[in-house]
Amino acid sequence: MEMIRMEAPGELDMSIGEAMFTQRAIRRLDPHRPVSDARLKMVLDAASKAPSGGNSQPARFLVVRDRDRIREFGRLYHEAWWAKRRDELGWTGKADIPPGSVYRMASRLADEFGDAPVVVLALSLGGGGTAHSVFPSVQNLLLAARALGIGSVLTTLHPQVMERVYAMFGIPAEVAFHCCIPLGYPRGDFGPTSRFPSSETTSWERWNAKPPWA
Repeated sequence: MEMIRMEAPGELDMSIGEAMFTQRAIRRLDPHRPVSDARLKMVLDAASKAPSGGNSQPARFLVVRDRDRIREFGRLYHEAWWAKRRDELGWTGKADIPPGSVYRMASRLADEFGDAPVVVLALSLGGGGTAHSVFPSVQNLLLAARALGIGSVLTTLHPQVMERVYAMFGIPAEVAFHCCIPLGYPRGDFGPTSRFPSSETTSWERWNAKPPWA
């Protein structure tokens, strides 16, 4: 495969600071507003520019736009989401989700996943051990989507559905799955985000020693 040079598209003119500090998980996507092929190319070009170990570039992305296939995949995602809740928390239905839990919004994504305008599967050649060279590409994709006003959220599946997912898309057994990313324009806006301060998540020189700005 021949490597080529690519210039950054003019549409990606949001500052990296603004993109990083306003990026958030967008789970409410507008099913009636399509994402153009041109904009998908921009976010996938951005993904391809991420660094990887030894410049091996193992990341591969499978883009799904067909409405029927997304709905079919959405049913598998819904099954996978509840399989994870069953394994982790013993939940089997919405009545088990406590009021005010962040899982309520996540369960809504599980219900609506089949309406996403686009779904991207992040995969890799070389097996699961290549994840360290895949997730920089995924983050580039998410940041480029944010710069274009496209909502996204990184999410995963469950072993219970993986054989069917591979069969649905004709993915070879030697290709590793890492995550799936629904893409679409938000219903609403990106809004502010709240995060733990870096003074609480950073150790300095030794574990649990505070950084100078604490």
